[in-house]
Amino acid sequence: MKMIPKHPPRIIVGISGASGAIYGVRALEHLSRLGVETHLVITRSAHLTIAQELDMRPTDLEEKASVVHNAKDIGATIASGSFQTLGMLIAPCSVRTMSEIATGVTSTLISRAADVVLKERRRLVLMLRETPLHLGHLRTMTSVTEMGAIIMPPVPALYTRPATIDEMVDYTVGRALDLFGIDMGGMPRWQGISQEMQKQDAP
Repeated sequence: MKMIPKHPPRIIVGISGASGAIYGVRALEHLSRLGVETHLVITRSAHLTIAQELDMRPTDLEEKASVVHNAKDIGATIASGSFQTLGMLIAPCSVRTMSEIATGVTSTLISRAADVVLKERRRLVLMLRETPLHLGHLRTMTSVTEMGAIIMPPVPALYTRPATIDEMVDYTVGRALDLFGIDMGGMPRWQGISQEMQKQDAP
């Protein structure tokens, strides 16, 4: 009997032009460390944001991914549902990218790959970066949620008492990877209110 080789776990990582490119970068770094095969798509606007926020060249970022796909390449492997993945993380996700996904307007590979993930009933996590939100944003968020996506704004968890921005980013990325069943390891998790705090709050 011929054995069919199994591929390593795969995940698509999209980086849009919204502020917060560090979330996508850090996700790539942790996924690489965990042995997860990453397929990266970067929008044209994201290249500008990455240069502004991180002083990184496109090649610096691309080296962190297993495979890099051109955002214009609609014929890429990740544009087909037959290409098996755990799903897709868009970090950060701009409102424009979210809106394309919600309406099915797949003008680039990032929105096409997200559309494929949804139709295959795989996990799609959108780290939406926008505030404050108007009614149109909220309705679009509702629409993609009803389609099966998860909206996960990168809101820092302060109960962990992060001492640095890096700690805040890592925790948020770790929570996003949790949604794919990937344990980043070393991440502080809620252990309940401490006994000392409960005593202070006692009547």
